[in-house]
This record gives sequence, structure tokens and C-alpha cells, in this order.
Amino acid sequence: MKKIYITEDDDNIRNLMGIAMESFGYEIKTFEAAEDTLLEIEKEIPSLAIFDLMLSGIDGLTAIQLLREKPETKNLPIIILTAKDTELDKVQGLDKGADDYLTKPFSVLELSARVRSLLRRSVKSEEQNIITIRNLQIDTDTRDVKCSGQILELSYKEYELLKYLVDNKKRVVTRKELLSAVWGYEYEGETRTLDMHIRFLRQKLGEDTTPYIKTVRGVGYRFIEEE
Repeated sequence: MKKIYITEDDDNIRNLMGIAMESFGYEIKTFEAAEDTLLEIEKEIPSLAIFDLMLSGIDGLTAIQLLREKPETKNLPIIILTAKDTELDKVQGLDKGADDYLTKPFSVLELSARVRSLLRRSVKSEEQNIITIRNLQIDTDTRDVKCSGQILELSYKEYELLKYLVDNKKRVVTRKELLSAVWGYEYEGETRTLDMHIRFLRQKLGEDTTPYIKTVRGVGYRFIEEE
């Protein structure tokens, strides 16, 4: 059974999320403070974690950053919750390492869809395989990505995007296809989320000097195999 940790300081929202997710067959632990969540993660790493951004004490952004700094939790799937429907809050959360976000208020069906999609893609490959393209190296077993010998700190979704583009490097991949492949069919309308992730991925790949991802206007993206 997949275990999910939920950190939310609003009692009503926390309890509702816990009951709803248990009804979908997950083992749930809920926390009011991020400090308690981080302590529990040191004892047992869950399958997925959900953090509200606005928490007293350690806020959600700081908690995510702390988890991403540790090798054992750097690939832990994380969803952020925010009551602020602004692009800046979402960008900050994704930049700190969150893999997806939900803006309050949200439905439990939307929450479960996002959780299912993220968990589907958290299963690691059992067969070790290293892909090398130019000065980029991708270890599909450990999910480590190196560029010019330096390890890149990619979020879960950034890695999935990069891997899908590399796997389909012979052609242009449409936005709709990327959303379906990486987020699942539920997210076909959220092109802004995709574009933000692509922007972060490009920054980490050092696109100013070595372009890897080409934008094909009106269609999607293509991975560039040759300089």
C-alpha cells in the first residue's frame, strides 16, 4: 500500500484530505507542522508527500528544499498546496523542487488524480541504463543527470520531461503529448505548467551555452542531439 504524508495546518482541510485519500486506498499520515513531517520522513520515507506552502514554523518551501538536499529524498514525489492563485507562488514551489501543485479550493477527485499520476511515474526502472548525448549523461536507474560532469538537481517532473524528450529525440513532441505522457491525461489543458517546467529544465541544462531543447512554435519541443 502506498504511504502518503500530508502536511496542512488547517484542521478541516487536513482531516478532509486524510479521509478522502484513505478512501482511495492509500495509507495516510497527517501533520500540522513541517517539523513533524521531516522527523517522520527520517524514520520512514513515504511514497509521496503533500505540503501546504503557508505553514507556521518551517514553511512548505523550506521543507521541500531540505528534502531535495538529501540523497535519500531528492526524488521523493512532492505536491504543494497554495491558497494563492498566482503564478509566482507556483513558480517558487516548482523551483524549490515540487513536482506538482494544487490551488485551494480543490476537489478530492482532482487531488487523487494528481496523486495517481505522480505515483505512476515514481516507479524506478529495474534495469540500469546510462544514456550519453554530447556532454549530457542520464542514469535511468538512479535518475542521476550530469552535464559536463556536474550533477544536476532536477525535480521529478523535470527528469521525466528530459527523459521523454531524449527518448523521442528524432522528432518534435507536441505539448499535448508531453502533458499526457508526463502528467497524465487529466492535465491536457495545463500548458502553463509544462512551459514553466521546460523553462526551469533549460536553466539547469545551461541552455545559454549548450542548447538541448528547441521550441517548435505552435507545436511543441524537440531535443537536439547534435550541436
